[in-house]
Amino acid sequence: MSDTPLKNLAKTIRSKNAGVNKITFDIIFRDQANYERVKKSGALTRQTMAKLYGIPPERISDFVEYDPAYAIKFTIYRLRPSGSAGDGDIFGAQQYAPLLDLMIPMA
Repeated sequence: MSDTPLKNLAKTIRSKNAGVNKITFDIIFRDQANYERVKKSGALTRQTMAKLYGIPPERISDFVEYDPAYAIKFTIYRLRPSGSAGDGDIFGAQQYAPLLDLMIPMA
């Protein structure tokens, strides 16, 4: 195995509103093997997501690895409420792009 982009391992990578002040991100895997590979790699943690998005870790309200669904979910606080002046993504649906090419190292 070699380093692989997250988009080649996950079934679903998405972002969406989680209320007026948050955006949530879901990374869902088809199988346990890829889910475990990503979990064990350390590539998706609260700290690595803060670095990837250029935000302080305190802006991440939740970070969950949910084994029964082979899913990793994290939620960030928005800088301004959804739909307010200056908000460039009302639905939060365009924020997942940096995750696509995140390289997952060989486990």
